[in-house]
Amino acid sequence: MTASLEQLRRCHFAVDLGAARTRVYVKGAGLVVDQPSVAAVNTRTGALIAVGEFAEKMTGRTPGYIRVVKPVSGGTVVDIEMAQRMLRQLLGERLRRTLRRKPRLRAAACTPHGSDPLAQRAAVETLVGLGARRVELVDTLIAAAVGCGLPVERAEATMIMVCGAAHTQVAVLSLGAIVTAERIPVGGEAVDHAIVQHLRHQHELMLPSQSVRPLQLALSGNGLTPQGPASTEIHGRDVATGLARSVRVDTAAVRDAIQTPLTAVLDGIGKVLRNCPPDLVADLADRGIMMVGGSALLPGFDQMLRHATGMPVHIAERPEVCAVLGLGEMLDGRIQPMALDSVST
Repeated sequence: MTASLEQLRRCHFAVDLGAARTRVYVKGAGLVVDQPSVAAVNTRTGALIAVGEFAEKMTGRTPGYIRVVKPVSGGTVVDIEMAQRMLRQLLGERLRRTLRRKPRLRAAACTPHGSDPLAQRAAVETLVGLGARRVELVDTLIAAAVGCGLPVERAEATMIMVCGAAHTQVAVLSLGAIVTAERIPVGGEAVDHAIVQHLRHQHELMLPSQSVRPLQLALSGNGLTPQGPASTEIHGRDVATGLARSVRVDTAAVRDAIQTPLTAVLDGIGKVLRNCPPDLVADLADRGIMMVGGSALLPGFDQMLRHATGMPVHIAERPEVCAVLGLGEMLDGRIQPMALDSVST
């Protein structure tokens, strides 16, 4: 990890290209971009109309010649050219000029654990297209653990769960490296899909494309527990008539609907613990699990994990930006690895 940290200290900026949001950290300036990974394009001219929050608000509300696209899917760049155009627009002309003045511009990027070489190459090519001469890749689990203040460099176990939009990544870390990890293909988007399908089948109601998150927040702080609200009112479109309609939804039924994707997360945690050495599991009994990522804020998710695992569960102070802040700490040289020198005989 020492050589990797030395290379990261030479980087000038870091990018976390997520399926939901894109974040950019510039050395010496901090977090400068935190916007949705969305772009709106005029299909007639090919011109980029909007990016970020403005483009996200246009989803489902555009005329036929405007297409809203997501160049990042499942933590992987699926449209390199569009991702480059989106990043250029998000950075702005002034910041791009500042970065271009750097001799031999270097960049760092987060990659999901276990990502294949093709996904890594797509991330590298995206940043090379912005002018980077060299790109360093960092595992999202390591970056997030550093960003939320876990002592990853010590000889003791720390367990982190990165709750992303497309995937949930769980790992046990020790001595600055991953001991065992699991990448579960279930994230916030799977929970959204489960809620949408429940309302469509049980209430014949179609939700607007941006109203699933408010539904989750309506479940309040104890949303996934029986102590949450008994019901909540949802507005949508009737499947049969196409007219606007409101229904009173039983939140207990919503909790049942999202149990399937959340159970897959619990299975992944169990698999990681089973593959972990007993000494490290003993450490985790006291320290528990640290949750990061935007989906960690799903109301009551931490309580459900605490009840299912019997371990302490904590949510990071700023869970959605831990990964990019961890990269920033590595860029600024604030992380010092434990020295493991060979013993001479």
